[in-house]
Amino acid sequence: MILAAGRGERMRPLTDDCPKPLLKVRGRALMQYHVDALARAGYGEVVVNTAWLGEQIERHFESPAGSARQPRIRYSHEGRDFGGALETAGGIARALPLLDETFWLVGGDVYVPEFSFDPEAMARFVAGGKLAHLFLVPNPAHNPRGDFGLRPDGLALNEGEPRYTYSTLGLYRKALFAGLPAGNPQGIKAPLAPLLRAAMDNGDVTAEIHTGPWTDVGTPQRLAELNAT
Repeated sequence: MILAAGRGERMRPLTDDCPKPLLKVRGRALMQYHVDALARAGYGEVVVNTAWLGEQIERHFESPAGSARQPRIRYSHEGRDFGGALETAGGIARALPLLDETFWLVGGDVYVPEFSFDPEAMARFVAGGKLAHLFLVPNPAHNPRGDFGLRPDGLALNEGEPRYTYSTLGLYRKALFAGLPAGNPQGIKAPLAPLLRAAMDNGDVTAEIHTGPWTDVGTPQRLAELNAT
């Protein structure tokens, strides 16, 4: 699942008439990198949630701008159904009927060109039985304190050192979202972090470090810096 429903307030005015996941980095839409990487890994179907200017995302992947090798894309239209985005966990819960029991998750607004959605990583996750497996990155300047700790044995922690930043990439099991109504028919807005932290307290979340290039394209300056190199 690619998260693509956010308004991108910090990216304004660039996002006033373009959804953030379609902003271009080095000639390609941000989320196109993810779709192409999923295609290379052999995945045949991707779920995308939308809200702000979601129709542009649909048009992009129906047009020649999309990759000819891209997977089938199915949409969860939060903007159409509820008038706006449902936050991360609310949006995932809404899309659960479209997803397998375990699934990849990635934010549509991060640039991570060397990440591989490795089917073997999925197989290990399925066999392991945890509720989530996160990919963390060294803390960028805009998040110096990080998000989660990481034990030497790979367990992710609410607290503890060293701390790393959550990349938005992860493997998830539907059971993590059992506290939300199946399919989220009422459109409940809910963040993801509290669910992850509760699961961490029960020892149900693992993590590893992604050391390749990664940028949270959260400001026009970061986008300009990527496009200048």
